[in-house]
Amino acid sequence: MTTEMLAQAIELDAADPLKGWRDEFVITDDDVAYLDGNSLGMTPRRTLDRVDTVIRGEWAHDLIASWAHWLDLPQRVGDQLAPLVGAGPGEVVVHDSTTVNLYQAVRSAARLRPDRRAIAVAPTEFPTDRYIVEGVAGELGLAVQPDFDDLSRVGVVVRSMVDYRTAVVTDIAAETERASAAGAITVWDLSHGAGLLEIELNAAGAEFAVGCTYKYLNGGPGAPAFNYVAGNLIDRVEQPIPGWFSQVDQFDMDAAYTPRPDIGRMLIGTPGILGLVAAQCGIEISAEAGIERIAAKGRAITGFALDCCDTVGLDSPSPRDARHRGGHISIRHPDAESLVARLASERRVIADYRVPDVIRLGCSPLTTRYRDVAVAIAAIAAAP
Repeated sequence: MTTEMLAQAIELDAADPLKGWRDEFVITDDDVAYLDGNSLGMTPRRTLDRVDTVIRGEWAHDLIASWAHWLDLPQRVGDQLAPLVGAGPGEVVVHDSTTVNLYQAVRSAARLRPDRRAIAVAPTEFPTDRYIVEGVAGELGLAVQPDFDDLSRVGVVVRSMVDYRTAVVTDIAAETERASAAGAITVWDLSHGAGLLEIELNAAGAEFAVGCTYKYLNGGPGAPAFNYVAGNLIDRVEQPIPGWFSQVDQFDMDAAYTPRPDIGRMLIGTPGILGLVAAQCGIEISAEAGIERIAAKGRAITGFALDCCDTVGLDSPSPRDARHRGGHISIRHPDAESLVARLASERRVIADYRVPDVIRLGCSPLTTRYRDVAVAIAAIAAAP
């Protein structure tokens, strides 16, 4: 590690206005440089207490009586998350997985454009997004269009806000407007942006969005994802997996299915309460810290990471303009896969690898230190 890089990192950590938030998380070894929060965020201390309370008090002691305040938990947690993505009350619900929620959104959007015969998704998109598009297209007899150039026959566009390999950020407002002008509906995947970037879904005119809560929102492994549906579309949505939690009166067991008139129509079956409670804790922390301050730290620390790469001569495809950069930086290295393993075992640096030659360094603003970034980049540069 160059002396200058480490010295600068120490100064930046001392001046970091968010440095106190790291104490909100369980950190068992302060010497580990954890740079994989863009895959799995750290554990909030309050999550341990809250989940323990739900298990020992609400489940073990109160038993089924707890459903009195569990029933609407997906919507309540959704309302807590909504301001972090620029949505309004009643437009976000937290439930199931990103894959399930994405399927719901894509099928629902396709039903709103029955005259269009294609769904557009890039071949470089995250695998789940491509697989869902291919599956829905097969079910409905639609074509899969691998680009966004001509949307005249496209009914649904599926895009990630942040590219999972390079961290390139797509302009939600501009691309939603372009698709809408061509008659298409866009479904946004916010998984690498929620809890990190200042997202304004309402202001952008976004119609549908999904995202996970276990990355920058620190909801825990397999934490439930979220659906966003614009308020002016909710009562027109026919989601494809009707379950008893989306029924207008779920306890009228003999009634014909009638979807709820609100965002609850995106629900399916009984929600996983423990996962919801854990996700709620992570969402609370992000809301308390403030998404503007989180985003500012994200821009600053990834910018520092790129400066360090320049200092030691590492090649990064991540954008230099902070306005177009997400919360991780990528480094190209011919031995990326084995190097990531060696960093963990020999240098106590936790990064991750993406084929064919990309090392990703995730900079989670509430937990990642500038020191972690400097240590990791110096270790990569020094690797034989």
